[in-house]
Amino acid sequence: MNAYYNPVPAIQGKGSTAKIPQLVKEILPEGGSVLLLAWGSPVFSMEPFQALMDQNEYCVIPMCFQASNPTVEQLYEIFEKTRTAAPKLVIAVGGGSVMDVGKSLCCLYGKPIASANDLRKRIIEKDYGKPLSKWIGVPTTAGTGSEVTCWATIWDPKENAKRSVESKENYACLAVVDPDLSEGMPVSLAVSSALDAAAHAAESFWAKHTNMTSRALALEAVRIIMSRIDDLAAGDKSACEAMSQGSLLAGMAFSNTKTTACHSISYPLTMHCGIPHGTAVSLLLGPVFRINQEKTEGAERLLAAFHVADGYELEERIRGILAKAGIPSSLKDWNVKREKLPYLASQGITKGRADNNPAELNVEMIEKILERIYESERGEN
Repeated sequence: MNAYYNPVPAIQGKGSTAKIPQLVKEILPEGGSVLLLAWGSPVFSMEPFQALMDQNEYCVIPMCFQASNPTVEQLYEIFEKTRTAAPKLVIAVGGGSVMDVGKSLCCLYGKPIASANDLRKRIIEKDYGKPLSKWIGVPTTAGTGSEVTCWATIWDPKENAKRSVESKENYACLAVVDPDLSEGMPVSLAVSSALDAAAHAAESFWAKHTNMTSRALALEAVRIIMSRIDDLAAGDKSACEAMSQGSLLAGMAFSNTKTTACHSISYPLTMHCGIPHGTAVSLLLGPVFRINQEKTEGAERLLAAFHVADGYELEERIRGILAKAGIPSSLKDWNVKREKLPYLASQGITKGRADNNPAELNVEMIEKILERIYESERGEN
């Protein structure tokens, strides 16, 4: 039996960012150094963060991180620039990549790490110890749920691997989820992020490590996201509130279960083909659902939350949403060469993800899934 646990206090709602200066005072009443890690410099001129930087009791270090899918080398570079400041608190303002870097730094400060190779070894061996810094997650996209999980994805293209920095002692001390921050996203990014959240929820629902609470959170997350995602794809900014709510609930759901085959198979599509993570994951939802359906308790409830009758209809629903948002909806449309599918399939089994899938997977099955999503229009086969 899997018990549910998530200790992150979460504040969600329009305008909630305004509370950050007061919340930081409650977290660090004695003052100290704070790393403000953001997706871009416009964050630093926002009133709540400007107010924080103006307070004398804090030494705020503003720093930008703008890369997607952070690498071991990029994480080490930020670590080197900030280690001597020894921040007591990291405020990560951005998408999943910014939060992955921010929470990773909390595990690394105070450790003797002399090079990117030292860092790589520490990540592989999970040699962190107790984090010396706290962190606050402030998402500016609605999709990753990273603000309420205790792990971070760090990519390692030099060794053709995806790494994970994870510690149950490294949950955020606070998550501030303000839909106002996501309204400036391009439609394509907003939709891709929302579909990532829907995948988090679906995979949490059927994961081997699922539990009653995660399943309930997952169903509500899918229901909320799918009720407004067509509006989001059409450019309606009022849908951002629903995506914010759904993403947070999905994050809370999979914070306990982790993800499964969709994420496992998607990683090489992102690493080797440049397909945005949320898009890659969403294309796999329908085919993987069909494989898992017989082994998923309450599968009909998940279909109902997606407002579809079966896995084939789910597949077409996802493709339709992507197309409406102007996002290529097949591997072929992403310029993936068909002859590359066997290699991508061979890289699609990730420990901790594929083995968390209710139905067993092998490379041959993954290649068939990739064939299924290779072209935009496919019949039932």
